[in-house]
Amino acid sequence: METLGVGRREFISGLALLSLAGDSDRHGFTSLTSPSDEMPYRPLGKTGEKVSCIGLGGYHLGQSYLGEADAIRLFHGAVDRGINFSDNSWDYNQGESERRVGKALKGYRQKVFVMTKFDGRTKGSALTQLDESLQRLQVDHVDLWQFHENIRLEDPDRFFAEGGAVEAMMAAKQAGKIRYVGFTGHKDPSVHLRMLELADQHSFSFDTAQMPINVMDAHFRSFEKEVVPVLVQKQIGLLGMKSMGDKNILKSNTVTPLECLQYALSRPTAVVITGIDTTPILDQAVQAAATYRKLSPSDIARILEKTAPAGADGKYEPFKTTPTFDSTAQHPEWLG
Repeated sequence: METLGVGRREFISGLALLSLAGDSDRHGFTSLTSPSDEMPYRPLGKTGEKVSCIGLGGYHLGQSYLGEADAIRLFHGAVDRGINFSDNSWDYNQGESERRVGKALKGYRQKVFVMTKFDGRTKGSALTQLDESLQRLQVDHVDLWQFHENIRLEDPDRFFAEGGAVEAMMAAKQAGKIRYVGFTGHKDPSVHLRMLELADQHSFSFDTAQMPINVMDAHFRSFEKEVVPVLVQKQIGLLGMKSMGDKNILKSNTVTPLECLQYALSRPTAVVITGIDTTPILDQAVQAAATYRKLSPSDIARILEKTAPAGADGKYEPFKTTPTFDSTAQHPEWLG
């Protein structure tokens, strides 16, 4: 089989090369050590990078109810308190999230591990989105580039298909526009397992994988139970998201926001990404980072016991059971 004029052996070799760690000296991000116990740092899989256990969610920073100046101020405040992981996506708020973070990065780039995501399923659409992201972020590279919304069973197959997004990752890595690669998804652990299975078949190793890690996930279509053990075995960095399920989990009236964050941080996550749109919410995230280690096994068991009835049918995880959170389903033109 030929892939865009490249022989299969060369194609697979290129995939293997792509999984190698990036050159931090060449690209400029300085992997930090924890400035204090307030914000612990963790290894990002096998990359050799150290990242804050709390990641700053990009979506909320671009929301219209939050002024640009306030968003930049929050970003700087988070970094000053030890958060060095910046989450984002090409499609967040029509690009406004990336534009604001781009402005916030001025004078802060060396302190921040910059991640963004793309929706394109083809090489061409993915590379176009990457160039737009770099322009908005005002950087010449991102530290981590992730395939967004791996939510359909065919998404992994499209990723590895001839002319697919994996070829965009190879080209972007060769061009020095990205350092590490990953994928995200919130729908069903079987789709993540399919992506990891195909990666093995193609001798390809992801650096990261992002998924819901929360108190309800343990009871329904559990990423934690089905996918996390595979990531740990492969030393792929686990990026946790939706610790509160975009506040849906809080509507169950079974757990507090602090418990949600503490639980996610107590799992084998490299980073727990959380939306921060006010200083009190930032304080809460930092408090969770500083206190999650106080949770004992019995505390974890108690949290899971009291959330089991509410979590059994996925009611409080609508990102798994409804199309509400499926942005690429609402915008198929983004797929390419």
